[in-house]
Amino acid sequence: MGLLTILRKQRAREREMRILILGLDNAGKTTIMKKFMGQSTDQIEPTLGFNIKTVEFKGFALNLWDVGGQRSLRSYWRNYFEQTDALIWVVDSGDKERLAQCSEELKKLLSEERLVGASLLVLANKQDLPGAATVQTIAKVRKSMFLFLDNIITPITA
Repeated sequence: MGLLTILRKQRAREREMRILILGLDNAGKTTIMKKFMGQSTDQIEPTLGFNIKTVEFKGFALNLWDVGGQRSLRSYWRNYFEQTDALIWVVDSGDKERLAQCSEELKKLLSEERLVGASLLVLANKQDLPGAATVQTIAKVRKSMFLFLDNIITPITA
C-alpha cells in the first residue's frame, strides 16, 4: 500500500462521521433515523440487533447506527463504541416511569472510555404525547449528571 493510498483513506475517514443512536426500548430511535432518512415510519418493529444507514450531509458521510434498546441487548452496546464520533441518546418523554432507568443507562455510557471525546445529543422524544415529561423534568432526574449537559437536551416529536 503506497503513501498516497494511505493519505486518501485518512482523508476519506475525516469526511465520515459515525453516529450511534441509543436509548431504552420503545424510545423511538428507529423512527427518528427513518424520518431523518426520509423513509416511511408506518410500520416499525422493535430493533433486534442494529440498523445502519448512511446519509450525505454538507460533504460528510454520516453513518447512523441504530442499536436495539431492549434490556437483553444493552450489554452488546459496547461492541459499537469504537470510533464513535457522536452519541444520540433518545429518551421516551411519555414514559415517566422509566426516566430514572433511562438516566442510569446514560450514566453508564458516559463512563465508557471508548466514548470519551464523542459529542452527545439527548433527544427528549414523544413531546406530542399528553403528559410527556418536559426537558426540564428530564434534566432534573439526574441533575448532577446533566449539569454540564443542560444545553444539549432537545425536545422533539418523531
